[in-house]
Parts: sequence; C-alpha cells; structure tokens
Amino acid sequence: MRLGVFGGTFDPIHNAHLFVAESARMMEGLDGVLFVPTNRHHYREKPHATAVDRCAMILGAIESNPAFSLDETELRDDATGYTADLLPTLAQKYPDAAFTFVIGADSLASTNWVRFDEVLQGLERFAIAPRAGVQSDSLARVIAAVPPPLRERVSMLNLPEIPQSASLIRTLIAQGRSVRYLVPESVWQYIVAQHLYGCQLHA
Repeated sequence: MRLGVFGGTFDPIHNAHLFVAESARMMEGLDGVLFVPTNRHHYREKPHATAVDRCAMILGAIESNPAFSLDETELRDDATGYTADLLPTLAQKYPDAAFTFVIGADSLASTNWVRFDEVLQGLERFAIAPRAGVQSDSLARVIAAVPPPLRERVSMLNLPEIPQSASLIRTLIAQGRSVRYLVPESVWQYIVAQHLYGCQLHA
C-alpha cells in the first residue's frame, strides 16, 4: 500500500489543499492520502482554530473522496510536530504502507528542516507542489544539500503555481469578505456557523 502524508495546520483546509492532494495521489500512484493536522507551530504561528474545529472542517472537505482520510497522530499530547518523529509512528500504525510526503514548495524553501535526511530515509517519495512566489533557486539549494542517494526520492509535482493560502482566507474573512468557493462548501458553512476567524457573514 502506498500512502501520501499531507501535513499542516489546515487552518482552514481549502480547495488548493484538496487539488494538491488529489494530484499527488494520481501522479505518484498512491492508494490514499492521509491529512495530518498538527497543533505544533515550530515554523508557523499558532493555529487560529481549535484542533476540533480544524478536524471537523477536514472531515467535511474530504467526505466525498474515499481515497482521503484524516489522521490525528500529530494532535496527540506526545506529538513533537517534527516529521522525523511522525514517520516512525505512522509506520507502526500502517505497517504495510510505503509513504510519500506531500508538501508545498513554500514550506520547504522557507523552513530549516530538522533531521531532513532522516525524514527522507523514512519515505519512498518526497513530493513538492509548486507555490506562487517561491523561486526555483531556493528549492534547488535545499535539494542540493541532500545526499545524492536520498535526492532521488525528491520529486516536483507538475502542477500550476497556486496562490491560494489559508492565511489569505483568514485575511479575507477578517475583512468581512466571503471565501465561498475558495473552500469546500461544507467548510464555508462550518466557518459561518461557528463564527471562525471572526466571520460575521451568513451562509
């Protein structure tokens, strides 16, 4: 079994997340994709929505795709937030799986990854989705630092650059604007119903 691991805060999950996950599933020949939300924020600000709300939005967003599932491993109290610690735990949980980590180019280029070699050793593939504004030379520098045998596990997904981000969605909501159709309908309805991110609009 070949599983994709798509981690992040998903604050909130949006349509670009789903597009990248489905594209990675098809391009990398994956049997499924795990959406793995985290509470830790070593590299980013603390999530604005609670883990309960973010999981509810993920479940609503992925409900129509049987290849997608939610994994709450990174929400446990003992989770460190580091991918190098996550992968062995997932390997125990899914002993028959080979893992492909799915990540946006912005996260790779702007982050000083801890134990990156160890991460790659625990993966079959490391698939990078292009993001608008991320220079190719920034990615090249990160990849060039990886030992050659492990470098072969890194691949770029042939996708258009997508400018959409969770921070943009939160900004639009804070401005009193609608994000309907930037997020799945179930997520939009949930944000409105729970008044997340300061939303005062009506569905």
